Amino acid sequence: MHPITEPFESGFLKVSGIHSLYYEVSGKKDGNPVVFIHGGPGGGTDPIDRGYFNPEKYKIVLFDQRGAGRSTPSACIEENTTWDLVNDIETLRNHLKIEKWNVFGGSWGSTLSLAYAQAHPDRVKSLVLRGIFTLRKSELKFFYQDGTSHLFPEAWEDYLQPIPESERHDMITAYHSRLNSADEKMSHPAARAWAKWEMWTSKLFVDPEQIAHADDDKFALAFARIENHYFVNEGFMRDGQLLEKQSIDKIRNIPTIVIQGRYDVVCPPTTAWALKRVFPELTLNIVPDAGHSAREPGIAKLLIEATDKFADL
Repeated sequence: MHPITEPFESGFLKVSGIHSLYYEVSGKKDGNPVVFIHGGPGGGTDPIDRGYFNPEKYKIVLFDQRGAGRSTPSACIEENTTWDLVNDIETLRNHLKIEKWNVFGGSWGSTLSLAYAQAHPDRVKSLVLRGIFTLRKSELKFFYQDGTSHLFPEAWEDYLQPIPESERHDMITAYHSRLNSADEKMSHPAARAWAKWEMWTSKLFVDPEQIAHADDDKFALAFARIENHYFVNEGFMRDGQLLEKQSIDKIRNIPTIVIQGRYDVVCPPTTAWALKRVFPELTLNIVPDAGHSAREPGIAKLLIEATDKFADL
């Protein structure tokens, strides 16, 4: 990782009557602008995320999406859609007086990066994407219903626990009512179980420290409630919309590098391959000894190589 420097600017940006986004800017004040799009949705940013970019080259912009991280109000799903977030990225770009920037996103961050780039291709200098996720029904079914469950049976059993057997045929819908319950005795255990499932499965080697992060109720509720809200609503887009020819044609000329873990069971390589088939101009790197997390050594190494390559773009 590159050295992690402290922000020289941070604050809250009002983007609606309800929502204010936390944002920060670090690195070189007159550097090559890059925006980091975090995962989830609902995941939030971490200071370590600055380390994917050379602070002597990049002006590094991190922000927490609606309801996530330090943005307020926490875990709020009102006025919270893919297209609200796309507009927020533009609002932030204008607020910071940046003409064009590089866009970096993984997992849900890759979804939102693609959606933003397709909506505003003239504002994007490059794309670095990791763990491709396009929010198709087949992708959601694999991770939340029938697929990854076959590889992590003990973790899957814990994920099933809050849901009665009669409702387990549709886990995303079953979780929805519980995550949005006004009764914290129902919403908090459900949020912890939802978040733990993803923490369990996101690395090639299970990381107990990552699993323990799901015990933080504030994080777990924002993460689980917002993710589930997006998935129940199918990402507020057509199934496969981000992979349609008319969508890809808008970004075909943007230099794009994709980093994908071979054993990613959260966002399996089949989606990265689907993107490569419709967007052959991109560079696809499949890491042979990695899962989903951006912090696995092989993935982090290639992400940094990619941002170094675009540092002088």
